[in-house]
Amino acid sequence: MFPQTVFPETARINEDGQLLIGGCNTLELADQYGTPVYVLDEVTLRARCRSFVQEFQQRHAASQIVYAAKAYINPALAQIFDQEGLGLDVVSGGELAIARAAGFPLERVYFHGNNKGPEELAEAVAQGIGRVVVDSFHELELLDRIAADAGKVQDILLRVSPGIDPHTHSHTTTGILDSKFGIPIETGDAAAAIRQALAASNLKLQGLHFHLGSPIFELEPYRAATELVLRFAAGFREEGLELREFSPGGGFAIAYTRDQKPPEVGEYAETIVSTMISTCRDLDMALPQLIIEPGRSIIGPAGVALYRVGVIKDIPGVRKYVSVDGGMGDNIRPALYQAVYEVVAAGMADREPEEKVTIAGKYCESGDLLATDIMLPRVGAGDIIAIPAAGAYCPSMASNYNLNPRPPIILVKDGESRLIRRRESYQDMMLCDVI
Repeated sequence: MFPQTVFPETARINEDGQLLIGGCNTLELADQYGTPVYVLDEVTLRARCRSFVQEFQQRHAASQIVYAAKAYINPALAQIFDQEGLGLDVVSGGELAIARAAGFPLERVYFHGNNKGPEELAEAVAQGIGRVVVDSFHELELLDRIAADAGKVQDILLRVSPGIDPHTHSHTTTGILDSKFGIPIETGDAAAAIRQALAASNLKLQGLHFHLGSPIFELEPYRAATELVLRFAAGFREEGLELREFSPGGGFAIAYTRDQKPPEVGEYAETIVSTMISTCRDLDMALPQLIIEPGRSIIGPAGVALYRVGVIKDIPGVRKYVSVDGGMGDNIRPALYQAVYEVVAAGMADREPEEKVTIAGKYCESGDLLATDIMLPRVGAGDIIAIPAAGAYCPSMASNYNLNPRPPIILVKDGESRLIRRRESYQDMMLCDVI
């Protein structure tokens, strides 16, 4: 059965059993743009934006949804997020440059990162960035000097680490004590950082931020961390901390396979907002503006990767390898995080599976496997396979390993497709080389 739950909202199967997305035939898209190619469904993308805005703002009107650009960003997408009223969470000077190129309002940009360089911070301050999310004592001192040199007072949040385990992959867990991210509460460092930030002449501490990790399928970590951080913040009211903003980050899960059932956006919203309201009431604390930072949960479900089958290697009694023209260079997640995906034969999406196969990439690594021991209809060279839930982190973590060009990205809607990133050429990959 076709796994509709992990495909974009507009995914359909036509009378010939071919997969359509945004009214576009995926086989025709593969022919037009070549493979591999990433297809983003604009309807799903905008619907996910609106769902977050609605679910949080109907529970707490002073909520700002801030898209985590590291999931994937380019100028065309930044313009869509601006149109939907979102902010941007950037983690590098490069992502900030994308925001500027797209004309994104910089007052709605939050600059994250555990080791921002002085040049990046100076650029951010000079350009009028909305918030810098400070991650260390070193950054507090550095940013205070940079703001002073610029003759400005920079608004900041402090990123604290609440010591809450979100029970996700160790590589994407960030809110525990043993993490490169955040200033830990339990060691006393967060308390010292708050006092240092309040005393800084050129910084204005607007609030606190934490991020537990990603993807988080449980609601309890958000409840526990929200209450813990708010109670921690309340202890500094007499020292001058007015919690105007509060951010529990993002990390909201999506379904990568038909068996996964992540919470709905409304369930995350209810847990976070109800905990914030009840805790603030208990502490007699004014409700802060709530900053929510979804990335994967907005763009992930909108994306589908299309590949073309090439070599098929059948080892009787062992494994059947179906090789495609992409792999770990455009989707490192299976190799890095042991991520599991659904796979669909795009030209026979209505057929029942017939055989167990492993989808192998073209990269010169034995670990370059996109899906292991999955069931598919019988496919052959030239057939197109589709991997859904591929909008997040696949393009943004892509590389030129083996000097393969990175794939193009297209937006589809109402039967029309639009190129928003062209395929790289060999010449593109040599532009920075000096002979």
